[in-house]
Amino acid sequence: MTGAVNLNGVLVDDGFAEAFPMKGTRLLITAHNAEWAHHAAVAATGFATSVIACGCEAAIERELSAEETPDGRPGVSVLIFSMSGKELAKQVERRVGQCVLTCPTTAVYAGLDQGEAIALGKNLRFFGDGWQVSKVIDGRRYWRVPVMDGEFVAQETTFVVKGVGGGNLLLIARDVPAALGAAEAAVAAMRRVPNVIMPFPGGVVRSGSKVGSKYPALSASTNDAFCPSLAGVSPRSELQPGQDCVMEIVIDGLSEADVAAAMRAGLHAALERGADSGLLRISAGNYGGKLGPFLFHLHPLLEVKV
Repeated sequence: MTGAVNLNGVLVDDGFAEAFPMKGTRLLITAHNAEWAHHAAVAATGFATSVIACGCEAAIERELSAEETPDGRPGVSVLIFSMSGKELAKQVERRVGQCVLTCPTTAVYAGLDQGEAIALGKNLRFFGDGWQVSKVIDGRRYWRVPVMDGEFVAQETTFVVKGVGGGNLLLIARDVPAALGAAEAAVAAMRRVPNVIMPFPGGVVRSGSKVGSKYPALSASTNDAFCPSLAGVSPRSELQPGQDCVMEIVIDGLSEADVAAAMRAGLHAALERGADSGLLRISAGNYGGKLGPFLFHLHPLLEVKV
């Protein structure tokens, strides 16, 4: 905690979150009403918390009004990130094919206008078994695939851009209710920031990880430095007595600036709760700059002078 500053009774470490390059895309899912668009988006972004085992990281970005969508229907914007464009393309096709094509009344469109093109409806059209048809509007091709409630409309391609994954905050509190309250407030503020997602359940992860393990088969393992039950056991522990619960928020964004904006919003929201809420300290996870090139220093994000 060397160099930590006290803001509203909460210590903010003089540390940084370490993030890494990813590839990302945005999809716009529309439907007959907002409920069915949400059903499709939830399914399409399921099992997508971490590239460690899921292949991608994905979540709902925000809900869309009918005025914001290509077909004038209610919709949902989702962001999907992976470590390579090839893996991202595979994830997009599988998730849209199994979770959006199958969902009543839906359609899917590209949510970005530039980048590297990958298939969206290009291959899914073959589900139409030869009955599918296409139409080009303003230079963009759309496929209409016959299904039992009418037709599934999908833009032929979507676009992939360079993104940033792994921005994070560690919220250290006296107990579970205090840590959860701070995390929920931070996530709510971050969700108002465009171009970012928090891919873990509810935006929060309790099983923060470190790179590597004593078991060679594992690429990641529990972050013992921030496990309260190991405070008196692990030589890496960074917790002090009374710091009995830690919650982490992981942020993925379409740019470095987007991740920084989300972290700033989350920091301010958590700090507004103050020490009386049970939040004691805010830190961030890093590996000494060895994991990724994007370093989000906490004090500059808050414009703190020490």
